[in-house]
Amino acid sequence: MTWHPVADLAAFDASPVLAREAGGVAVALYRVDGAVYATQELCTHAGVSLAGGEVVEGYIECPAHYGLFEIATGRAQGGPVCRDLAVYPVRIEAGRVWVAVGPEG
Repeated sequence: MTWHPVADLAAFDASPVLAREAGGVAVALYRVDGAVYATQELCTHAGVSLAGGEVVEGYIECPAHYGLFEIATGRAQGGPVCRDLAVYPVRIEAGRVWVAVGPEG
């Protein structure tokens, strides 16, 4: 996997969810209780950007059909969503968020 700088922590001051790109992969970044997580950006049900969704108690709610995914694991939480989100490793260095994508090697 290759690490990519994707955002400054200060970007979360405006929203708890950010849409970014890491090595050509569209990712959604979430700040929940001080921790930062990354998943694929698009909902597995309708292909809608999760960056427009609402964070509710550790879950992201898709803005299209209100399906829920657990942010930390990407796990789909029942209809209408049934496929989990891809999740990506995150690290923070000097106030910068990095996300790893690509094949493991």
